[in-house]
Amino acid sequence: MKLSAALAGAVVAAGLSLSVAAPAYAGAPGHATAQRAAAPEHRLGPVSTQDRAFLMAAHQGNLAEIAGGYVALAKSHNAEVRSIARRLIVDHRRLDAQVRAVACRHGVQLPDRPSAEQQRELAAVAAKSGAAFDLAWLKLQEAAHVKTLALIDKELRAGRAPDVKAAAAGARPVVAEHLAMVRAALAGYPGDQS
Repeated sequence: MKLSAALAGAVVAAGLSLSVAAPAYAGAPGHATAQRAAAPEHRLGPVSTQDRAFLMAAHQGNLAEIAGGYVALAKSHNAEVRSIARRLIVDHRRLDAQVRAVACRHGVQLPDRPSAEQQRELAAVAAKSGAAFDLAWLKLQEAAHVKTLALIDKELRAGRAPDVKAAAAGARPVVAEHLAMVRAALAGYPGDQS
C-alpha cells in the first residue's frame, strides 16, 4: 500500500501527537510515574550550555523515536519491526519522563516536537510501504540510535550537572540495546531494497 505525501505527513503527525499527548491523560500507562517525575521537590540552578543542549536533543530524540514507533505500528506487517517499535515507544516514554523531570528542575524549556530534520526523515520513511518501509525504518532507527549514543557520550564527557549526566548514563544501556536489536533485524535484510 502506497501512502501519498499528505497521508504520510498525517501518519507522522498522528504519531507525534500520540507521543506527546498520550501520557498526559489520567489512566494512561505510566501516568502516575510521569506526573511524579515531573513534579520535582525543588528547583536547581541553571545548567551549562552542554547540559542544556543534551536535554533538548535527548527530548527531541525521544519524541522522534516514539513517533517513529507509532508510524511502524501503523505501517508495518513485519512482526520483528512491530516488536521493536513497541519497545521503542515504551522505553523512550520512560527515558523522556526522566529527561523532562531533570529539565524541569533546572528550568530548561524543552521543544514540543522532534527537530525539523527528524520530522522530514520520518515522513520520507512513512511514504514507503511493505519491505521497503521496514528496511528504511530500520535504517532510520540505526542512524538515530548511533547519533543518540554519540550525544550521550558527549554529555558523559563534557556535561557538568550530576543529574543530567545521571540521566545520560541511565539512558546509555537502553539506547545501546535498541541499536543492537535494530542491527540484528537489519541483518535479516541482505540487500538494500529501498
